[in-house]
Amino acid sequence: MGRHGENIRKRGDGRWEARYLLYDEEKGGKSYRSVYGHTYEEAKAKRAAAERAAAAWTETGDALGQGMDAAQQISFGTAAFEWLAFVKKGQKPSTFEKYSFLYHTYLKTALENVMLSRVTKKFVHDRLAFCLAASESLQKSIYGVLNGILRYASGQYHVTLHEIKRPSAGTRRREIGIFTKSEQAKLLSILCADVDRFKLGVLLCLFTGLRLGELCALKWSDIDLAGQTLAIRRTVQRLYVENAGTKTALVETSPKSGNSKREIPLQDIIARLLARHQNGKEYVFGGDRPLDPRTMQNHYRKILQEAGLSYKNFHTLRHTYATNCIEGGTDVKSLSEMLGHSSVKITLNYYVHPSMDTKRRYADNLCRFYAQLHGQILGRTG
Repeated sequence: MGRHGENIRKRGDGRWEARYLLYDEEKGGKSYRSVYGHTYEEAKAKRAAAERAAAAWTETGDALGQGMDAAQQISFGTAAFEWLAFVKKGQKPSTFEKYSFLYHTYLKTALENVMLSRVTKKFVHDRLAFCLAASESLQKSIYGVLNGILRYASGQYHVTLHEIKRPSAGTRRREIGIFTKSEQAKLLSILCADVDRFKLGVLLCLFTGLRLGELCALKWSDIDLAGQTLAIRRTVQRLYVENAGTKTALVETSPKSGNSKREIPLQDIIARLLARHQNGKEYVFGGDRPLDPRTMQNHYRKILQEAGLSYKNFHTLRHTYATNCIEGGTDVKSLSEMLGHSSVKITLNYYVHPSMDTKRRYADNLCRFYAQLHGQILGRTG
C-alpha cells in the first residue's frame, strides 16, 4: 500500500510504482508519468531523478549530459524489467518471448545489478566476451536486446545512454550454401520413394522455399488444390516461456514480417502429392495441432542419412530453391515475393548461390562473345 501523499504504491506484479507530474509546454498541459522499482526506496529514488532530469530538460531544452543521477541510481536489471513489460504490451508474444529468452540467458547474469552509468562500451564488451563464440546472428540479437533496453532507459529516465555496437573482430557471416546438383539427385531419389508426410514436407520446401516454421504451421485451409496455390498466414516456433515447467512451449504466431504473408504457386506434382495426403485434419503435417519443428528436423536428418548425404541445415532447402529458381530463369522480383523478402537485395545477397556450372556457362558465353567480336574485327581489317 502506498504511503499517504507520496503517490507511491505497490502493484499487483510486486513492483513499486511512483507517479510524478510532468508539464508539457508543446501540448500545453500536464500529465502524470510513472517509474517503477523493485523496492519502495528504488521507486522513490527513480522518481526524484526523473523529476530533476525533466526540470533540467525544461530549462535547457537539451538532454545531453542531464539525468546522470538517474543513471547512477537505476540498475540495468530494473530498466530491462520495465522494457520487457513494455515489449510484452505492444509486440507479438513470439517477439516478447524471444527478447525475454535472450535477456535471461545472456544479459541478466552479466549486467542485472550494474548501474546504467557503468554500462559503457568497454564494460559491456568485457562482460559479454563469451558471446564472441556465438554465431553472428545470435550476437546481433543479443546486442539488439541490449540496445533496446538502453534506448528505453534513455527515454524513460531522460538519460543520455549511447548504443553499443558489438565487436566486429572475429565475426563472420556463416555461409549456409546449397545442395549441389548431385546431392539434390540423391535426395530426390529418397524423397520420391514411399512418400510419407515428412518426405512430403521436405519436397514442399524444395519446391516452394518455405521456412521451417511456416511449413509446420500449414493448414489445409491455406491450400487451394484446384487453383494450385498455397497461402502463408502463420508460423510456429518453440520459444522460451517464463515460469513454464518445461521452459519452452510451441507458439503459433503471424509470419516473420508483413512481406512473409504471401501466396505461392504450386506445381502439378506437389498438388497431386498433397491431395493424396489429405486426412480431414486441420494441419497438413501436424494433424490436430501444428507440427513441432524439432520433429520435422529429426526426420529431415534421417532422410539425409538415408540418402547418404552429410548434414546440412534445414534452411539449406530454402537456399537451394532460390538458387534453382534463378538458374532456371526466374526474375529476382518474383523470387523475392515468393520467398517473402522485404527487398530483392536480401534475396540476392543471402539466398542465391550460383553453382560452378552456372559460372562456367557464363564464362563460356563471354568467350563466344569475344570470338565473335574478334571475327568482326578481322573481317574489317582483312
